[in-house]
Amino acid sequence: MPRLLRLAVLVAAFSAPAAALPRQAVSHAAFDRILDTYVRDGYVYYNALKTERATLDRYVASLDVAPGRMAQLSENDRRAFWVNAYNALVLRTVINAYPIRGKAEGYPASSIAQIPGGMDRIKHRVAGQVLTLDEIEKTVIAGFGDGRLVFALGRGTIGSGRLRSEVYAGDRLEAQLAEAVKEFVLRGANFSLDRQRGTLTVTPLFSWREPQLVGTFGGPGERWMDRSPLERAVAAMAYPHLFQREREFLAQNTFRMAFGAYDWRLNDLTGGIPQ
Repeated sequence: MPRLLRLAVLVAAFSAPAAALPRQAVSHAAFDRILDTYVRDGYVYYNALKTERATLDRYVASLDVAPGRMAQLSENDRRAFWVNAYNALVLRTVINAYPIRGKAEGYPASSIAQIPGGMDRIKHRVAGQVLTLDEIEKTVIAGFGDGRLVFALGRGTIGSGRLRSEVYAGDRLEAQLAEAVKEFVLRGANFSLDRQRGTLTVTPLFSWREPQLVGTFGGPGERWMDRSPLERAVAAMAYPHLFQREREFLAQNTFRMAFGAYDWRLNDLTGGIPQ
């Protein structure tokens, strides 16, 4: 190669802009298509999903990316990654045991809670770590300090946050999490006001994830300062999404908060929405 040509090549190489870091550690396109095809209003066609388990398995395998690659991502992209990973692993845990026919007392026969070790013993490889579903939720996801993520997780139950028919994405995460909170509050099984009785009945999920919710929603304010941190967080979280009469009732600060029952039924759409 002539000397002048070699010099031109070197100048071009050193003056070229650095390649942009990838926005995602893995492609979530396959999982997005799975959610769009098999999830409706938070319910899942689990029986049909079993026919596409190879695609789901490949996506789950792709989640074991190098920690260094994860470190290159923005925090929003990392949060979206872990929520998608959790939701995909829940789906695979269910179809691995589907149809579920358990006999443990205290749970419906088809509940994900009937899968031995499904949440707390079965390990998964994600981002260079070996974790159970509980460890992903209670350590990694809780570690972000964002209580809104509590409602982004589809735990395989009707009582959990609504599983979306799309993946979470870093560039849309703020809007997606805002929608997840609003949807959760507006479901009567999770948050219900009875003005005549003066009661506010909420899901026990709020108490199970109290530190995250208090950290995000329980800041200082004029309303509800005489309440417990959790009561203050729940009221502050729900207030913007309620009807005017409901907001007025909460603002009076005379309500009594109680916990209802958590719906452990499987969010299975096979054969129709559970009644």
